[in-house]
Amino acid sequence: MSGTPAAPIHLDTSFLIRALVPGSAEAASLGVWITEGRPLAMSTVAWGELLCGPLEADDEALASAVIRTIVPLDAEAASLAASLFNAGGRRRGNFPDCLVAATCVRAGAALATANPMDFRRFAGAGPELVHAR
Repeated sequence: MSGTPAAPIHLDTSFLIRALVPGSAEAASLGVWITEGRPLAMSTVAWGELLCGPLEADDEALASAVIRTIVPLDAEAASLAASLFNAGGRRRGNFPDCLVAATCVRAGAALATANPMDFRRFAGAGPELVHAR
């Protein structure tokens, strides 16, 4: 091992919801990242979406055990989100994805999502996307 810290991964709501299902590809990927010691986080936007549910009885506790860092939205991320929104065609209902993407970019993190098409329109300006293995 080179001693270089592993790059952080932010989880999108869609990814974490699927990762809470035992045996899913997302659960398997999450297990690998935990074993590798990858720093895992979520933006406050994605965390809020998760808590809107519906969640099973133990889902919030399980998610809290996995995601120990909830990254707050700051003014720079909000400004970047507005730029992504404008560059991405100003799609109605898309601004929360812009906030999630901007938070990832500001943190230097990749984004794990089950809905990559929601984020591909930010190519070049948005986060690196990672998928379930």
